[in-house]
Amino acid sequence: MLQLDFRSRVPVYEQLTEKIKELIIHKVLKNDEQLPSVRELALELTVNPNTIQKAYRELERQGYIYSIPGKGSFVKPREKLENSPQKEELMKQLQKIVAELVYLGVPIEEILEIIEKTKKGGSGA
Repeated sequence: MLQLDFRSRVPVYEQLTEKIKELIIHKVLKNDEQLPSVRELALELTVNPNTIQKAYRELERQGYIYSIPGKGSFVKPREKLENSPQKEELMKQLQKIVAELVYLGVPIEEILEIIEKTKKGGSGA
């Protein structure tokens, strides 16, 4: 389910955080679905349990999961992000990326096509 690149310069917990976010965004992991326990995932991926715990804490901080003491971690149901700081930051990043693509000569139609593919669940690339 999850594959990590141990030779990458990106820390393992960040790779794990991004991969789990991807699974949640693409609805592979459903609302309120329980994630593997820290110990279970650490054994499966052969990483230190503290690394898994750090990734889970980061996912919880970002609002992707929630935890119930003694029960585990679960996928948080998606909420509308009307005026959240996370939405504002992502919008700034998107604006910067679009500006760079336009500067590099990518037609706006191609950018919109990627957005549409992504919206429909495609990879966008």
